[in-house]
Amino acid sequence: MATSQSCGACDDSHITKQSLFWCTECDVGLCTESKEQHSLSKSSMNHSVVPITDYKKLPTDFLKASQNCTKHYEKFQMYCQKHESPCCSKCIIKCHTICQDIVKLDEVIHNAKTSNAVCEIEEILVEVAENLQKIRRHQQDNLSTLKQNRKEIEKEIMETRIKINNHLDKLQENLMNQLDAVEEIENSKICQLLSSLENKEKRNSRIPEKHYEHKATRNRPSDVPFNEANGGRRLSKRYIPAVACKKQKLESKFYII
Repeated sequence: MATSQSCGACDDSHITKQSLFWCTECDVGLCTESKEQHSLSKSSMNHSVVPITDYKKLPTDFLKASQNCTKHYEKFQMYCQKHESPCCSKCIIKCHTICQDIVKLDEVIHNAKTSNAVCEIEEILVEVAENLQKIRRHQQDNLSTLKQNRKEIEKEIMETRIKINNHLDKLQENLMNQLDAVEEIENSKICQLLSSLENKEKRNSRIPEKHYEHKATRNRPSDVPFNEANGGRRLSKRYIPAVACKKQKLESKFYII
């Protein structure tokens, strides 16, 4: 089908006007004045005329279809049911001479519009349209539900995060308390050990003093008598009792004499 934007009737008169309507029978655009004349003419008063805006909304494949024979450049008038193809007058003479099931194209179109198959197709299309609307509403509901579920999940995540933080805080507090207790015990042990070491150091520091005192006492002159028989050396204390005993024996001898 042609899709000229200008009025076909005005083009024949060499006048350019914007087409506002489309005659599906003549396959031509019409302006407002041409549409009125088209509807008053006996040959075209029963033609189907639609607004061109509605015509442009038709499927592309339908718009590309032509109402004229591409071989003989004449308008389709008949329809061969055997070959399921529209025919012009020349097609019938040259190609469909033996075909018996040839009817008018207008009858075929009219019957197609009122046939049960078309009604079923229309019902199916209506049902499909309703299903599409249901699907669209369902998907819109899914979007709303998805947003609501996201908010709920986000809330649960935040609550779980808070619980985890609180649990970790308690674990940290318990560990710090244990650490403080262990530190206190070890600190006490170390302090006791240091105190013990200090006491031992004090006791050990007194030993050299006693040693020096004892050594000084040994070197100091004493009352131990000299042993003249021993070269005038001072006798050791362990020899004093023996010397005293000998002295007494000698004195007793002198008294006897």
